[in-house]
Amino acid sequence: MSDKAAISLHTGLEDTETVTVAFLVAVGAAEAGRPTLMFLTKEAVRLALVGTAVGVACDGCPPLPDLLRRYADAGGRYYVCPICFNARQLDKGAILPNAEIAGTAPLWEWIGDGATTFSY
Repeated sequence: MSDKAAISLHTGLEDTETVTVAFLVAVGAAEAGRPTLMFLTKEAVRLALVGTAVGVACDGCPPLPDLLRRYADAGGRYYVCPICFNARQLDKGAILPNAEIAGTAPLWEWIGDGATTFSY
């Protein structure tokens, strides 16, 4: 069985608590040494842009920039839905270093023999 973790996130800063929970799960997996990939769709594609994921979702929640840093430091990666990204006319030159524009075919290829999945 694979030890990979795949987290699908479709919500952006319009729901910072959901974003925070998704990142806590992703950070936990990546820091535990699991190969971890977040698949960003819909409004979540904006989170792959440098400087976008800012703020604190709730009293006692970790700041989003800290979670993104921890995720990157632990080797976490992002696949950003190309349809969602292009529909919003976002700048491909502004994506995070650990992010790439990649759709469902590369996602399934990465999953390979399986992964534990979460969807937010």
